[in-house]
Amino acid sequence: MSEKTPLNQAYAKFRAILFATVVFSFFVNLLMFVGPLYMLQIYDRVLSSRSENTLVMITVIAVGLLATYGILEFIRSRMLVRAGMQFDEALAGPMFSRVVSMQLANPNASGRSALGDADRVREFITGQGILAFFDAPWTPLFLLLCFAFHPWLGMVATAGAVVIFILALLNDFLTRNALQDANTAGQAAAHFAGSSLQNVEVIRAMGMEKELSSRWLAQRDNMLGHQARASDWAGMVMSSSKFVRMGLQVGILGVGAYLAMTQQISPGIMIAASIVMGRALAPVEQAVGQWKQYVGARQANERLAKLFDENKEEAERLVLPTPRGDLAAEGVSTVAPGTRDVILRGVNFEIKAGEVMALIGPSGSGKSTLARLLVGVGSPVGGAVRLDGTELKHWDPEQLGRSVGYLSQDVKLFAGTVAENISRFDTDAKDEDIFGAAKIAGTHELIQNLRDGYETQIGDGGSQLSGGQRQRIGLARAIYRLPSLIVLDEPNSNLDSEGENALARCLVMLKKMGKTIVVVTHKANLLSVSDKTLVLSNGTVQKFVDTKELMQPQPGTAAAAASTPQITTVSTGPATPNAAATGNA
Repeated sequence: MSEKTPLNQAYAKFRAILFATVVFSFFVNLLMFVGPLYMLQIYDRVLSSRSENTLVMITVIAVGLLATYGILEFIRSRMLVRAGMQFDEALAGPMFSRVVSMQLANPNASGRSALGDADRVREFITGQGILAFFDAPWTPLFLLLCFAFHPWLGMVATAGAVVIFILALLNDFLTRNALQDANTAGQAAAHFAGSSLQNVEVIRAMGMEKELSSRWLAQRDNMLGHQARASDWAGMVMSSSKFVRMGLQVGILGVGAYLAMTQQISPGIMIAASIVMGRALAPVEQAVGQWKQYVGARQANERLAKLFDENKEEAERLVLPTPRGDLAAEGVSTVAPGTRDVILRGVNFEIKAGEVMALIGPSGSGKSTLARLLVGVGSPVGGAVRLDGTELKHWDPEQLGRSVGYLSQDVKLFAGTVAENISRFDTDAKDEDIFGAAKIAGTHELIQNLRDGYETQIGDGGSQLSGGQRQRIGLARAIYRLPSLIVLDEPNSNLDSEGENALARCLVMLKKMGKTIVVVTHKANLLSVSDKTLVLSNGTVQKFVDTKELMQPQPGTAAAAASTPQITTVSTGPATPNAAATGNA
């Protein structure tokens, strides 16, 4: 890849320390000669001379060198761990951003697995797997020493190294496709289980546990089948490798014994050659043992490279003046992610700052999709959404996020406190901004009645709260720091009458503050606070009129009168004590 992606930059940081690691690897492998040389001196000098002084001296030297070996090995490992931390630091932030973009473009994408891919790569490049590759270049040096002892010994060791290397290549060839299929099947099973468990109440209430379990088990069995096939091949290669390894020990000792009997080498050389061959084959054997991890890291690296190639980093945008709130859609069209199914066709409207627009229409008409486009979640395939005349994609994302409030139909809260969720986890949040948002949203009393007030931990997805409580806290989050544009998708779907009163008062207050509001609703009672109404049907605009005009029945036709939305009068006066504390459980 010619483009400098964050993945390449992370590898560049890792390579910066790679040279030092290679230097340490040289000395580490050089000190591996201590064992065979010590053994050679014992057999050829100490035993023949029976000199205790010689034994003591060479033992002290050997222990000192081995201590140095241990220190260098520790430093090398520590350097790799620190390099892995730098690798993760350079990659984690940009990767999370790309995963968000990928999930927005395709909700069925496996974003969670992409987050784990960086861990697989980091674990490999900082663990024993990469050390085997660092040590492998020194294998020829050990083989040359075997040749120096005697050509026959060198040939035995070299033949063993070649056979074990061929086994490593065979292992990759036999297991690559099976491991890739197993990984794909595992991701599918994990995604199915995760999405199913989000609806665990429905599963238990409607007796769907057995059927969904059977489907998950079938997907898991598919994964295990591929894994078993890969493990069978890998086991065969590993057992063959062990047989070759033990056979080589027998072979080199047998050849060495013959050469010693014919007085071509000394017994010390026979033992030393066996040790040297073991050191020569160790990196190759480690490579075979780490091959599965290497294949996993390689596949993870390919997925990461694809992630960064397909999801480019957003260009830096000029920070524009704080938007007033003028909102316009110009011929907006879009399709369902990953398909060609059209959801919206040529949607046009324009509202000024401080206006409230109601977005109504039958289910499946594209209301929620349009609401997401209005806050910059995704981009239309045709047309444009403009805020103060500038397309949303031309706004700086962070500035746009601060200028927009959004309450989705399926309210998503995050593990943390109520205050953290309202403040959008802003580390610089001020208490008065959090309280202000809660009071305008009519949730202050509700929060006060929680176990720990604003410091209440709400659990994953707000699991400790009722549906109505989540929706009202989500409303407070949407209006935190009073953004210019506020889009609310079915904000009263889980509210009781007190919650709806609080919502109506909130909309009136925001309108008086000059905030632009888009409300997606099926209920006519929210139309009373809107200035304009956009009616969608089958993804197209049926009407875009002043709400007063929509509410006036056409004279002379009973059918028209019957079709006029019935407005439920909602109190916008002061709330009674603890009225806002009611959430629809």
